[in-house]
Formats: sequence, structure tokens, C-alpha cells
Amino acid sequence: MSRNLLLVSTSTTHGTAYLEHCEAEMRALFEGKTTVLFIPFARPGGISHAAYTAKAKEGFDRIGIELKGIHEFKDPVAAVQQAEGIFIGGGNTFLLLRQLYMQQLVKPIQERVQKGMPYMGTSAGTNVAGRTIGTTNDMPIVFPKTFDALQLVPFNINPHYQDPEPDSTHMGETRETRIQEFHVHNTQPVVGLREGSMLQVKGEKLQLLGPHTARVFLQGLKPQEFKPSEDINFLLEAV
Repeated sequence: MSRNLLLVSTSTTHGTAYLEHCEAEMRALFEGKTTVLFIPFARPGGISHAAYTAKAKEGFDRIGIELKGIHEFKDPVAAVQQAEGIFIGGGNTFLLLRQLYMQQLVKPIQERVQKGMPYMGTSAGTNVAGRTIGTTNDMPIVFPKTFDALQLVPFNINPHYQDPEPDSTHMGETRETRIQEFHVHNTQPVVGLREGSMLQVKGEKLQLLGPHTARVFLQGLKPQEFKPSEDINFLLEAV
């Protein structure tokens, strides 16, 4: 499989501009491309697809690539089939996945990615790259036909992963607890991606990028921390 993916935890980190913290990785992913297709379906309201696309263009303008929103095309499926690359931004994961199915884009995206088309996701766009959206932090404000996602990788991702605050008096469940609850009923690994972190997939090679470790959850085992320099290719062999 000729996958070429960049799965980013968030579009904006503290003190940086939109997509600035992953700019070097974006340049590498979309090297030689002139236009990238943007899918703005994750925004639940308050901002139009056009306004969201205009925001996303700020990041792509800095690397000299034109960004076009999929809503600008009469035939969304054809737009995916002809795209040089795809970027799916953040918002609500349930809404995003529902729209991908409603517009019959899941299979075309899968087919293009399998042939090597570059794919970049941030937040919800990273969630839908996994096997299911069962480890998103978002509220189910709408109901997609299934939780099965694009399955560009055989594991789940939890973007915006947060560690417990040591001095917090909050008595509710931690992110780790929620993921362990997921593993009572589901077997696939889950990668907790902290802000500023990202996963790069090139063919059958998976690498953690960014300044932080990632917390990897395997069913029935204690969570493990992996540094960017460590081998995590075993996650691509998940069944």
C-alpha cells in the first residue's frame, strides 16, 4: 500500500499561527503539488464552508500551495478522484463522518490514498483516518450511519490527548480511563496524540513526529509511552 499520510493532533498550538507548527511536515507531504482539496465538513455551524476554507488557506499560502474547498465543485466525488492531495480539518467528528458518507466520499478517498495520494488531517480529520471514530473527544451531535471511519490506518487515534493535572480536584474520568473503557468492547490500538504531535505514514512505515511522546493503548495492557525516535511500526500490523 502506497500510503502517504500526515495525521496531526491539532491545527493550532499555543503561540503559533494556523498550521504553523506542522509547516515543515506539510511541505514534505505535498512536495511537487500545486493544489490541495480541502474538506471543511467538520464545522458544526457558526462558520461557513467558504469561511473555514479561507482560514485553512492561510496555512497553505505560506507553503505556496493553492487550497480549494470541496464545496466549490459540482461533483464532490470527481473532485476527490482528481485531487493532487487532500486536507481534512477539525471540528466535530460525528458531523464530518456523516457528511463523508452522505456525499459518498469514503470509498473514493480510500482508493486514492491506497494509490499514494497525500492525505493530511488535523483533529477530526485525523480521527476519521483511523479504524473507527470511537475514541473521539467530540459529542455525538448528529448520527453517522456507522462509526467505521476511513480506515487509512488499522488503529484508532485520540487527538488532543491530555494527561491528568497533578493538582486537579476534578473527580471525573480521565482521558486514559475513557480509552480503557473503549478497550472493554474494542480490540484495536489507540494512539493518544498530544498537542504538537503528529503521525507520519509512508507506505508501511509509521513515525511519530513532534516534541512529545505518544501514549499507546493496547487492549489488556498498561499504556506505553513512545518517543519520536522509537519504532511504532507494530501499530500498522493491528488486526
